[in-house]
Amino acid sequence: MAANDILKYLNLFVDGRGYAGKIEEYNPPDLTVSTEEFRAGGMDAPIDIDMGLEKLTCSFVLPSYDADVLALFGVKSGAAVQLTARGSLESRDGTTKAVQHKMQGKIISLARGTWGSGNKPSLTVTVSLTYYSEIVGQRTINEIDVINMVRIIDGVDQLAEHRANIGL
Repeated sequence: MAANDILKYLNLFVDGRGYAGKIEEYNPPDLTVSTEEFRAGGMDAPIDIDMGLEKLTCSFVLPSYDADVLALFGVKSGAAVQLTARGSLESRDGTTKAVQHKMQGKIISLARGTWGSGNKPSLTVTVSLTYYSEIVGQRTINEIDVINMVRIIDGVDQLAEHRANIGL
């Protein structure tokens, strides 16, 4: 059926504070496998070898000069900012389901936009992530824990054997 699971509503929680009605944009992390080409004798073409994931980052835009978010910039080593993005999906038949991104990381960039009289302020925040999970309805689609070497995709931990092989 056409028009299934259209994102209609969004809320963001930053370190436990909700930003419903205060968030303009949320850009989830892109999931990209880092690859290296490999071609050995007897192969007609190269293949890509999975070398892990690219760095995970997300960003969001607030239409305000939010001191609580500004104060989270560059949290000391070992500490992290907790983020949860929640959305509501709706299909053409009227059914809805929740989508949730749970994240943990460090704010690495604060872009305050251009200041000027009569201009709406904006604050663009970029976060380098060490943890990311995506849940649609009751189904966990992705769970990535960079520090603990976990990459679960649709219920399968793709790194479990590697962790066991190196004694983790």
